[in-house]
Amino acid sequence: MENMDSTVIATSLAAIAADIGTDPISLKLALTSYLVALAIFIPISSWMADRFGARLVFRCAMLVFMVGSVCCAFSNSLAAFVIARFVQGMGGAMMGPVARLVLVRATPRHQLVDAMAWLTIPALIGPIVGPPFGGFLTTYFSWHWIFIINVPIGIIGMALAGLVLPKETRNAPRRIDGKGFVLAGLAFALFAFGCSVLSLPALPPIYGAVAAVAGIAIGLIYARHALRTEYPLLDLRLLAFPNFRVAVVAGTFFRLGQGATPFLFPLMLQLNFGMTPFESGMVTFAGAIGALAAKFVANGVFARYGFKYPLVISTGISTLGILAMGLYQPDTWIPLILAILVFVGFWQSIFWTGSNAFTFADIEDKDAGQANTISQVWGQLMFAMGVALGGGALELTHRLRGGGALELIDFHIAFYVVAAVCAISTLMFLRIPRNAGHQLLGGPHMH
Repeated sequence: MENMDSTVIATSLAAIAADIGTDPISLKLALTSYLVALAIFIPISSWMADRFGARLVFRCAMLVFMVGSVCCAFSNSLAAFVIARFVQGMGGAMMGPVARLVLVRATPRHQLVDAMAWLTIPALIGPIVGPPFGGFLTTYFSWHWIFIINVPIGIIGMALAGLVLPKETRNAPRRIDGKGFVLAGLAFALFAFGCSVLSLPALPPIYGAVAAVAGIAIGLIYARHALRTEYPLLDLRLLAFPNFRVAVVAGTFFRLGQGATPFLFPLMLQLNFGMTPFESGMVTFAGAIGALAAKFVANGVFARYGFKYPLVISTGISTLGILAMGLYQPDTWIPLILAILVFVGFWQSIFWTGSNAFTFADIEDKDAGQANTISQVWGQLMFAMGVALGGGALELTHRLRGGGALELIDFHIAFYVVAAVCAISTLMFLRIPRNAGHQLLGGPHMH
């Protein structure tokens, strides 16, 4: 439900914008507000699961997500839509991480790569079904249905969670870091909002600059607080572990690149290639087919070659995939675009499976919840920044060219900028030791 929703909205941006009387680039705020809500509320998800039990939190999260979905469907202005997406994000923040936490706690270490691969299969079905299905509803009915459809799915999910999830023993919850929650939430929200406004025609850029700088300043105050507190909300001391640090930092550049493409690519296909939402959805879902195929071989790839080379190759190919988007023309042969998307989707999926597990390579069991939280929060925030980066590059080239309609060249330059950022992750993974993370794979790997 959650993954389908986030891919569906990208396909339907142009239609929603026309209906509520705004432009597609401004709707970027709706994508960002959802991701900011995730970044604010994911940090307390593991505490909530410990305090109230994972099953209860998981089911309540679905309910909140459904309420947010209904509010999205009834939105009639940009402000209402942005707020409704934020409510959805509050629900989404508790769904994914709590599910991952149940999994990490219940799975022996050496089976973690395999378990993560299984966990991501439903997350891949969303992007496969989402764009064509959402495009179909938007083109032939109305965009409101892409949110209303979440209600029956959510009801089934809540019923199944009640039947299947264990009524698990709770960990004694640590004291909640209230000060940290306020500081971190403010820092994330201001920074993401600031970056979005800077790359938006809607508000004067000075608002964006002030908000982003304030966000960074509050972030530094939070970092000082976290290093002095026994049980901080996000334990930055874990960054002392080299593998964890690489997974987070290199993952940052990868997510900045990948976060921009679901926003830029469908928009280019609709505005410059003349496709309907349904047609663009039928093109973009090709990547998810490759991703699904990768799940069945990912475990074997990492078992045979360790983490280093698959991570280098997968980030490199993903970067080339973004570069390719900057070369497509309206007369480019569609089967070629589809083939490239399938191939790149395959390697992106290899990256996600590997990096999800590699995050825990040098983390002890007692810190797994914290490591999970930090990687999830930072990952969501970087996806939001990716949307801001892509939209910003698009808006900047558009302005330098003198405004008017968005041209193909604006999109192409935006893709080159995003690819350059994504390439940094490849360079970082090149520097990790050859046998990094071998303890997750059951023995040393020197292939």
